[in-house]
Amino acid sequence: MKILDGLNDQQREAVQLIHGPVLVLAGAGSGKTTVIARKIAHLITHGGYDAAHIAAVTFTNKAAREMRDRASALLPANARRGLSVVTFHALGLKIIREETEALGLRRGFTLLDPRDADALVKELCREHLRKDTPPEDVAQRIRAWKDAAIMPQLAAEESPDEGAVYADYVERLRAYNAIDLDDLILLPARLLSGDAGARARWRERLRYLLVDEYQDTNDAQYRLARALADQAFTAVGDDDQSVYSWRGARPENLMRLAHDCPNLTVIKLEQNYRSTGRILKAANAVIGNNPHLFPKKLWSAFGFGDPLRVLVADDEEHEAIRVVTALLHDKFVRKADLGDYAILYRSNHQARPLEQVLREHRVPYFLSGGTSFFDRVEVRDAVAYLRLIHNPSDDSAFLRVCNVPKREIGPTTVERLRDYAHRRGQSLLRCCRELGLAQYVAAPQAAALNRFALLMETLSAKARATTAGALLRETLDEIGYEAHLLHTADDKRAGRRRMELLDEFLAWVDRLGQETSGRGLDEVVAQLILNGMGDREREPDGKSVRLMTLHAAKGLEFPHVFLVGLEEDILPHRASLAETGVEEERRLAYVGITRARQTLTLSYARRRRKQGAPLDTSPSRFLAEMPPEDLLWDGREEKAPEERLAHGESHLKGLRGLLGQGS
Repeated sequence: MKILDGLNDQQREAVQLIHGPVLVLAGAGSGKTTVIARKIAHLITHGGYDAAHIAAVTFTNKAAREMRDRASALLPANARRGLSVVTFHALGLKIIREETEALGLRRGFTLLDPRDADALVKELCREHLRKDTPPEDVAQRIRAWKDAAIMPQLAAEESPDEGAVYADYVERLRAYNAIDLDDLILLPARLLSGDAGARARWRERLRYLLVDEYQDTNDAQYRLARALADQAFTAVGDDDQSVYSWRGARPENLMRLAHDCPNLTVIKLEQNYRSTGRILKAANAVIGNNPHLFPKKLWSAFGFGDPLRVLVADDEEHEAIRVVTALLHDKFVRKADLGDYAILYRSNHQARPLEQVLREHRVPYFLSGGTSFFDRVEVRDAVAYLRLIHNPSDDSAFLRVCNVPKREIGPTTVERLRDYAHRRGQSLLRCCRELGLAQYVAAPQAAALNRFALLMETLSAKARATTAGALLRETLDEIGYEAHLLHTADDKRAGRRRMELLDEFLAWVDRLGQETSGRGLDEVVAQLILNGMGDREREPDGKSVRLMTLHAAKGLEFPHVFLVGLEEDILPHRASLAETGVEEERRLAYVGITRARQTLTLSYARRRRKQGAPLDTSPSRFLAEMPPEDLLWDGREEKAPEERLAHGESHLKGLRGLLGQGS
């Protein structure tokens, strides 16, 4: 394939323009990944760039893999050697590893994952703040400060109490020789912005930068990208699809880029290769109510397509029946696969009635998102104990549990232990038992470390003669973990729930031990690590209906989409309206509409339960913003709720029979 084959005029211009800064405004379904992949190939084959001098940056590993594969397919093996197609965090980690000393870190630093970081903030909040201060709000404030490159001293002037938590948090990370995810962007951005020598070195190494999803960059990512590339870069984004303000995304960075680069060339990709004209007409009408710096209008050559169907239901249960009925009827008529259908919603709780109806009628479905079992604090603690018992050299596990529950092993003690272990070239746990440690650590703390190490040795000796489940139970009993959970929980109910989750995990470890034929801790720990790392969500098999939030659906597309819960206070969401205004909620609706390729069905309920009580609802304002001539309403006529429910269930049973799904 030739690099420019099949591109439209705007795509071709975006690929070929390699001198000066370029902003590609890529509407939904307009082929932005194609443009980035082709541009990488063009830079190498026609632009005089070596692959090792090009970096393409995006936000997810999945997007990076797709971009890398598509660019590589256009190039011979020797031409793509050294090409970097990575996430922002991976690029930041690469810079930190090569600039460790300049950043004041020691070799062998640890990357703290978000769950451990949040747990640390929560612990510090209990020491510094009132009990009614939500730790998650403080964690978000610290992330915002880091995003804006605000140091603890300045943060303390703005908010003394939360600034104290921030300062203590930074001190703990330094003691652990650790960094968090925000540091992966903050530290390189600060270094490259303030150190002309480092900036020159990295600009020489990465001579052309491509940034995907530019509308999702936060302040720190913007600074990092600008420090890496002054003029030789291409930013690709769509302000209409910026839906991540809750994690720092700033769509105004597109405007900021235009201000910072007066010679910026803006190219709009408006031809959509995904959806029918009627779907795009509705999308354009909705998003047209938002202000725009760079207005655009999507269009398609696929024809106008079917009307958008609107299902009106009595309540959330009736809505679920109506949606599943319509889905199965459409599948039967079209002879389509279940994998062609997606049901999208604003919030995770909306999935429950849909799941219930799908399960009752044996319709396979795949639920995306939600909190992984392995993300729970208590599960991660338990796994860390097993890892440390199995492998005494696992310093990461040691750092997680050495002071859980509290053992008087604070950050100063850990820092001195790490210094000693570094000099000795030994693991942290092994050094806890060495007599020489007494010269670095006060006697009470040295005794606490020695007791902890002795406990781990004792449990390790038992590992060969007992099952993993039994060993873990003994460990948790020995350390008083249940009392620790109850003491650190927000209330007794939350503490009991955490214990229930831990009991579920222990039962799972028991089953895992049986499945591995009792071969012991080695195999169980290996399976636990595999389950707790990487992309935890399996890939769908293509034979199941997809259920997911609108946020999770971004970047995906489906032949047939059902967008449910189009009601005020749901979409747009009440809390988000108060925090960020209607514009981002409108962008979220736009994302949902533009996931559909052939058909789009919308639904809402007249009443919905809130805190157990049925309350009347109002249709979403976004329905009113769609062209009325393109909406086909189904269910506006008044019938008794019992009659509608019975009719829906009867219809569903009939469809199951036709589809051969049994009774």
